[in-house]
Amino acid sequence: MNDEILKELQYNGAMLEEIRDQNKALLEGQKDQATRADVGRLEQRLDALESNVKVIKAAVKATNRDVADVSREVEKHKGLPAHVAHGHA
Repeated sequence: MNDEILKELQYNGAMLEEIRDQNKALLEGQKDQATRADVGRLEQRLDALESNVKVIKAAVKATNRDVADVSREVEKHKGLPAHVAHGHA
C-alpha cells in the first residue's frame, strides 16, 4: 500500500472516532435533557398531589370534628327515656 493512502486511511479512522465521540456526547446531552423534562413533570405531579393531600387532611379534620360533636350529643342523650332524648317531653 502506498504511504499516502495509508495516511489517508489513518486520518479517516481518526475522523470517524472523533465523529463517534461527538455523537456519544450529543446522545448523552439529549438523555440529560429528557431526564430534566421528566423531573419537571414529576415535580408538577408531586405539587398537585401535595395540594390534594392538604384538601383531604382538611376534610378528615372536619369529619373528625363532626363525629366528635355527634358523639358528645349521643353521650348527652344516653340513659334518657326515648321521648325526652328526641325532644318530646
